[in-house]
Amino acid sequence: MGVSELSVIGWREWVALPDLGISRIKAKVDTGARSSSLHAYDIEVFSRGPRDYVRFVVHPVQRETKTTIHCIAELHEHRHVKSSSGHREYRPIIRTSLELGAERWPIDLTLTTRDAMGFRMLLGREAIRGRFVVEPGRSYLCRGLVPKRRKRREA
Repeated sequence: MGVSELSVIGWREWVALPDLGISRIKAKVDTGARSSSLHAYDIEVFSRGPRDYVRFVVHPVQRETKTTIHCIAELHEHRHVKSSSGHREYRPIIRTSLELGAERWPIDLTLTTRDAMGFRMLLGREAIRGRFVVEPGRSYLCRGLVPKRRKRREA
């Protein structure tokens, strides 16, 4: 598929992680980052029979900590990841479904604490390669998951 045939997304988009019970989370699309990451805490790896799983908690709403989603996913692997600050971290990786616009596909997602970061999710270039082209000056081009605006009361 040529570049002209790919869908265009903005530098930030609403996505869903349905396998984790996350119906909507704002993601920063970062072509400078190879991998995608999700802000998670209370990360715990455990075994169930022959398979390893990871249990973790997510605050899906930016700058808000009341909303929490408790997640369990099969551990895909651990990987050393270098953060934007240059710090190397050994992170758990899960493979889960991502929905963006009308598309749904599996991505690898690193779990890490992103408290100090502006976005709870980072969508890296491996997840969007061959699917989308990024328009860096625009936002929310995929309208499928945009939150409904509250109606204003008339005074």
